Amino acid sequence: MFQSFIKKLSEEIKTELPGFSAHNLMAHLGRDVLAKYSSNDKIPKKSAVLILLFPDKSGHFVRTSFILRSVIERGSHGGQVAFPGGGMELSDADLGYTALRETEEEIGVKRDSISLIGMLTPVYIPVSNYMVHPYIGVVDSEPEFILDTQEVAGIITCSLSDLIHPENKTRITKYVKIVDCELEIPCYKIEGKVIWGATAMIISELEQLMLRIK
Repeated sequence: MFQSFIKKLSEEIKTELPGFSAHNLMAHLGRDVLAKYSSNDKIPKKSAVLILLFPDKSGHFVRTSFILRSVIERGSHGGQVAFPGGGMELSDADLGYTALRETEEEIGVKRDSISLIGMLTPVYIPVSNYMVHPYIGVVDSEPEFILDTQEVAGIITCSLSDLIHPENKTRITKYVKIVDCELEIPCYKIEGKVIWGATAMIISELEQLMLRIK
């Protein structure tokens, strides 16, 4: 089942992506998912994250992993649940390499063990002025995770089917820095943790792709 799903997903990701319509499903009220620049018109910084897919021990179910960012991390995203990733460096050959490098640095999965099968629609993050490019990567078995404890406080693994189950999608009230007020925000909940913002928007596009290949 795992290999069959990956083959179908690899083919589907080459077609027209759900893009902003999927992002909108998990965007908070007033967020412009089409926005590409911050209020001071600075060019967005390039970054990439990796959606790492791997089979469970039976080989039947598809699993993925998230990091819990350290609360002492510099920037605006400390303490949040996210995919491994970060900013592009001058030495990176491309953004796909950025996603692989950051994944190896943050959770210890060797970059040469991961096969990239494609990229989803980029998401702009106004509060940090990053344009995030989400890549999907595949490994043949669940990795042994080795965390960079300076940046990563923990790791969460779950099946994709559990992640997108209707019972795990809800709304919470949360302070949103970019608008300086509390808003009701759509989110995913897994392992007692809340996934919202750009990460939830990325998951939403993956979810829409999964619905197309069922």
